[in-house]
Amino acid sequence: MNQAQAANPNRVNIINFIRGFEPRDPIDLVEPVKEQLALVQRHGLPATWLLQYDALINPAFADLLQDADDKQEIGVWFEVVQPLAEKAGIPWRGRFAWDWHAHVAFTVGYTPREREKLADVLMEDFRARFGYYPKSVGSWFLDAHALAYLSDTYGITASCNCKDQWGTDGYTLWGGYYNQAYYPSRLNGFMPAQTEACQIPVPVFRMLGSDPIYQYDARLGGNGQSVITLEPVYSGAEGGGGIPRWVRWFYDVNFRPEQVSFGYTQVGQENSFGWALMKDGLIDQVEELAGRQAKGELRVETLEASGRWFKAAHPVTPASSISALTDWRGEGRQSVWYYNRYYRLNLLNNDGELWIRDIHLFDERYEERYLKETCPDRYSHYDTLPVVDSARWSSGDKPAGLRPVAYDGEGQARPLAVRSVQTDESTPGELIIRIDTEDGETLAIRCSERQVVFAASRPDWGLEIRWGDSSELPDMKLESDAVGYAFRDHPYRVQFIGGLPPAPIPQKRNGQAQDAAEEGLTASADGIACRALGRELTLRF
Repeated sequence: MNQAQAANPNRVNIINFIRGFEPRDPIDLVEPVKEQLALVQRHGLPATWLLQYDALINPAFADLLQDADDKQEIGVWFEVVQPLAEKAGIPWRGRFAWDWHAHVAFTVGYTPREREKLADVLMEDFRARFGYYPKSVGSWFLDAHALAYLSDTYGITASCNCKDQWGTDGYTLWGGYYNQAYYPSRLNGFMPAQTEACQIPVPVFRMLGSDPIYQYDARLGGNGQSVITLEPVYSGAEGGGGIPRWVRWFYDVNFRPEQVSFGYTQVGQENSFGWALMKDGLIDQVEELAGRQAKGELRVETLEASGRWFKAAHPVTPASSISALTDWRGEGRQSVWYYNRYYRLNLLNNDGELWIRDIHLFDERYEERYLKETCPDRYSHYDTLPVVDSARWSSGDKPAGLRPVAYDGEGQARPLAVRSVQTDESTPGELIIRIDTEDGETLAIRCSERQVVFAASRPDWGLEIRWGDSSELPDMKLESDAVGYAFRDHPYRVQFIGGLPPAPIPQKRNGQAQDAAEEGLTASADGIACRALGRELTLRF
C-alpha cells in the first residue's frame, strides 16, 4: 500500500453475503460465490463474506471460503432461518426454510431472550467451524438489543445495515445516517447516539450505495420504493450499479479528495440473485475500484478493518457528507447531504429551484419499536425525528420542503432562483454550501454540530417550511422563537435565531388571505414562515 492509499479517507468494503437457500426461484447459489471470490482475488483485493446460518452449516460455502487467501474476512449475516431457529429451541413460523418477511427473518420478530439464543447458536457454531468468533455481523437491520448483545458478549468490531428506504420488501428505514457509519443508541439500533455512554461501541456501515440525488424520491409501488443503488443487478432508467456510466459518476461523487470525514460505499451482491444477473456489473465495478485504488483515490478493505479504523479515529459518530454537484442524467439536479450525530440535512437544486428537502433530528432517547416488543407482521419500521421530509410530506404538485425566499416591497415571498451550488468541506466536521442566485445575490449555508446558519447577501429574505396534505406530519406547535414537534409522542424542537417569530403561512380561501392561526397549526395548513431580521438566520437543534 502506498502513502497516498494509507492517508486517503475514502474507504470501500466489498461485502458479499451468502444465503444457503432460495425458495422463490431454484438457482445455483454456490456459483456466484466462486466467481465473486475469483474476481476479488484476481485483483488482489480484500473482501468480506457474510454467511447466513444455512450457508455456514453447508460445507459447499464454508470450505470454499476457508481455502481463500488471507485478505478475505469471513463473518455472519444475521437473518433467521429454520435450522437456526430450531437449534435455538424456537418453533419455526416461516413459510419456507428461509422466509424474508420481517417478523420471521429478522431479530425484531423474536423476544429479546430469543434474540440472545439465536445469536449464541450463530456465534458458537461459527467458532466451531472456523476456530474464532466473527468480527463482522451484518443484516438488513438489527435491533439495538441484539446488536448490543453481540458487542457486549462476543466483542464484534463492525456491523452493516440496509440503506434508507420506504417499504421496500416490507422494510422501512427512514431518516437515518444516509451513508458512511454511525454508533447506534442502546435504545435504538437505527438512531445515532449523541454520547459515548449511550452508544453501542460498534460502528454500523450503511450498505448498497444509494443514489444521492434520485433514491430519496424514488417512486413508490406495490413493493415500496424502487431501488437506485450500486447493486450490480440494477440498471433502470433512473440509474444503478449495472450501468457503467452511472457507476463512474457515483464513485466520483462519493470519493472526492476533500471530505468532511471520509467517503464510503459498499460493493457486492447477495448470491441469491445468481451470477448471470450480477456478472457484468460486478466485474466492471471491481475493475474500476482496483484502478482507483492503484491511483490512491480510495482504499478497499474488509468491514472489520473499517470498523477498527473507525473506532480508533472516532470516539463518537463523526460528521459526514456527500456532494453530488453533477447529474449523470443531465437534468440539472444537484444534491448535498450532511449528517452528524445530532441531525441530517439534504439540499436539492432542481435545475434552479432550490429547497432543503430533508432534515431529521437524532435523539438517543427515542426508543425503537422493537427494543422490548416483537414486530407483529412483515412490515417493520425504523425512523428518526422529522423536521422536514419532502418525500413523506408532499402531495400532488406541492413538494414539501424548507425554502429560502426573498420578500418584495409588499411582503410577498418568492423562492430564490439558483444559478450554481458549490460546497466547501475544508473545516473538519462542518460543511458550507455556497449558492449564487440568478439575481446576483448569494446565500451561504453552514452546517455544524448542532445548528445550520443561513447567511444571505440581501436584507429582505427568510425561510419557509411547506407541506402538502400528508398523514405523516408530526404534531407541531409554534413557540416564541421555535417550533415544537412531537413524533410518536416524542418531543423535540427547532429554534429560530435571528428572525421574527415563526408563523403559519397565510391560507387563501375563496381568493382571500386567511390567517391559519385561526384554526391552529395543523396538517391542513400550508406551512411555517420565518422572516430574517438581518443577514443571518440560524436553525438550532
